Amino acid sequence: MALRGNLRDFTITQLLNLINLASKTGTLVVDGVSEQAYISFRDGKLAYARVGKEDGSLALVLHKANKINVNQYRAIADRAGQMTDKELGLLLINAGYVSQEEILVNLQGYFTDVVRKLFSWVEGIFRFETDMLPPDGRINVRLDLENIIMEGSRQFRELEHLQDEIPSLDMALVFTDRPRTNVNLSVDEWKVVKFVDPKNTMRQIASTNKLSEIEIRRIVYGLLQAGLVELARPAGLAVVQNPKMFPTPNKQEQRSLINKLIGRIRAM
Repeated sequence: MALRGNLRDFTITQLLNLINLASKTGTLVVDGVSEQAYISFRDGKLAYARVGKEDGSLALVLHKANKINVNQYRAIADRAGQMTDKELGLLLINAGYVSQEEILVNLQGYFTDVVRKLFSWVEGIFRFETDMLPPDGRINVRLDLENIIMEGSRQFRELEHLQDEIPSLDMALVFTDRPRTNVNLSVDEWKVVKFVDPKNTMRQIASTNKLSEIEIRRIVYGLLQAGLVELARPAGLAVVQNPKMFPTPNKQEQRSLINKLIGRIRAM
């Protein structure tokens, strides 16, 4: 039976730590709000990852890394059904486009970026499938999880800080009467600023701009610090507080839940 749970109960970082400690082999499937992710492991090490509509193929990874151009990527995609990623890798190495080391480095970078994206997911359902391995024909890596887990922990602490500063995304934003001068806005900040209106909640602004929870909080926090905006109740709407990141505020109960999950993973 697959291990199942909710991201409101356990963060991605906690799940990675459990998989690492238990040296598990299998695939963590995460159904987010709008996308699905697959993270595969062998003996507790990251082997493969993909998210959304991207297939995690070698051609896609090399194209994103600018190792092959658009025309080369399209030509490879047309022949994708006729060769595996390993065969494609050998072809590109023999043709002098990339080296074996470059292939591995770019795959590791891509898979790590997929996991990083999941750090911002605070809502969704997960399950760990021990009998699900990476797709046939895909190149696997063996990447230690320790540094990825540390990065996820730092991002989680940042999210906790931002949640303290901005308790609810169901609040709206309004411009201050006396904004500070010489405020230089980034592209993402401009995307948020143009929707500043008492009728628009931060959650709606984030959805419109396809921003994750940590991204919208980070941007709004910068705008608050710059004195450009302030929080306000949305016009005509009741404010709904966000659910807590953990099902219980009691630290002892949190540790008990985590220990139970460790036991379940090791028993699989």
